[in-house]
Amino acid sequence: MTTELERYIDQGVGREPADIVFKGGRFFDLVTGDLVASDIAICGDRIVGTCGDYQGREEIDISGRIIVPGFIDTHLHIESSLVTPHEFDRCVLPLGVTTAICDPHEIANVLGTVGIQYFLDSALETIMDIRVQLSSCVPATHLETSGADLPIERLLPFRDHPKVIGLAEFMNFPGVVHKDPVCMEKLDAFQGGHIDGHAPLLRGNDLNGYLAAGIRTEHESTTAEEALEKIRKGMHILVREGSVSKDLHALMPILTERLSPYLALCTDDRNPLDIAEQGHLDYMIRTAIAHGVEPLAIYRAASISAARAFGLSDRGLVAPGWRADLVIIDSLENCKAQTVFSAGRRVTPELFAGRKPVAPVGLDSVKARPINAADFGVPVTEGESSVIGVTPGKIITQHRRYNLPVKGNHTDIDLGNDVIRVAVIERHGKNGNHANGFVQGFGLKKGAIASTVGHDSHNICVVGVNEDDMARAANRLGEINGGFVVVENGVVTGEIALPVAGLMSLEPYESVRDILHHLRQAAYALGATLEEPFLQLAFLPLPVIPHLKISDRGLVDVDKFMLIG
Repeated sequence: MTTELERYIDQGVGREPADIVFKGGRFFDLVTGDLVASDIAICGDRIVGTCGDYQGREEIDISGRIIVPGFIDTHLHIESSLVTPHEFDRCVLPLGVTTAICDPHEIANVLGTVGIQYFLDSALETIMDIRVQLSSCVPATHLETSGADLPIERLLPFRDHPKVIGLAEFMNFPGVVHKDPVCMEKLDAFQGGHIDGHAPLLRGNDLNGYLAAGIRTEHESTTAEEALEKIRKGMHILVREGSVSKDLHALMPILTERLSPYLALCTDDRNPLDIAEQGHLDYMIRTAIAHGVEPLAIYRAASISAARAFGLSDRGLVAPGWRADLVIIDSLENCKAQTVFSAGRRVTPELFAGRKPVAPVGLDSVKARPINAADFGVPVTEGESSVIGVTPGKIITQHRRYNLPVKGNHTDIDLGNDVIRVAVIERHGKNGNHANGFVQGFGLKKGAIASTVGHDSHNICVVGVNEDDMARAANRLGEINGGFVVVENGVVTGEIALPVAGLMSLEPYESVRDILHHLRQAAYALGATLEEPFLQLAFLPLPVIPHLKISDRGLVDVDKFMLIG
């Protein structure tokens, strides 16, 4: 009986027809940079022939088109797409993303190991190859209330799962540098395996110490200078372009043929509306080339360099013996996927229909107490008030200070300077914490916006001009089991329910996309000036990103890694 390995060899040699042969096109050789006219032969899930003539049981004419390796998103939170892993698969795979390396950090912070198991179960069923890194920082810091706690003992049972790559983004970089015992336990357990990094603005000797812990990849570089220092010190830089964090343009100076072996691409957090309007990794490739990046550099970063960074030695080239993850495009510059093959399977609606469903989890995760308008008052203090300064397209926020007006015995908003209220409300049923502050940069002139998507602990975060509207928005989130809500004059003008852990919808991605469009319009009607107000809102409670944030415990000075109010 002929084995699968023998079939690979026989079809590669040409002793028997290949399962599939692509004819009439060219493939992009990411070793030499050449476009090579050639048949491409596939046997099962593997490429078995290039640079030759082949006969196939199925022959596909791709005249005038180009085959490139499938794209690899090296760091993302599928939860931020607001859909389940199955729907993410259906949304992004047809765009050419054949491998996604995800960190289920968001659902893990809400549900713990139940959330990780949900992602692993889903990854076994998706057509796209979803790989999972085990969430390293749950909770992310001691400065917030998370829904779960994942010490090393709860992570180790997952370490040898076939879909697990290693330890996910290690965000507590102060804990690494200062040898926090909990950090040390996790890092020690994964020595020799892959450890992903997360160290925004970390430089010099502190960066050296961080890297000495065996951390090899990172997606938080926001300038070419920062990225270059990290590359020189052995890091593989993941160039990020998400819905909020947009670093592609800033990092284009390092997207060169010389540095491309040390670069990869990632989206981190990207929602279906942006994917529909712009694309995914294909958008990054098109944009980079349009701004002068050599095609060889960006396509390497999108595939072979990404694969090598994460030890996926079977993919990333169009070559015999490599996994048949292939994207047929019209041109290198346009990068429009015409047809996609995942492990030798043509991606079709019928292929998605054959997947086994995975039961959703965390359908009752919003346990916040009812909120009143009076809960949003900020007592008057002497001197200037700390204000979170939002920069569009960045998750780094500034620590600004203003002399804010006083109304009665409370500090008031200042619409003239675009300073409005922000609050974070604990929603896991742990302690009922509620913290208030001020934020600048949303542009709101009325109403309120609230969300249960609040990185990393995913408590309720609400911004607004009117305290009654803020209370209405926060309470509505409990009624719909999580999501986004827009309120104007006491009326809910837009909402999306995200009942899976308060993070993901049970609806098809097309429905989520359409609702997000309506939500964005509802936010703009309040005066919102941010392109992506909801995901920008979600990063206000993220106390591992400089400089000023807010958690359910109060304002956080991230530079000092301490609560200040």
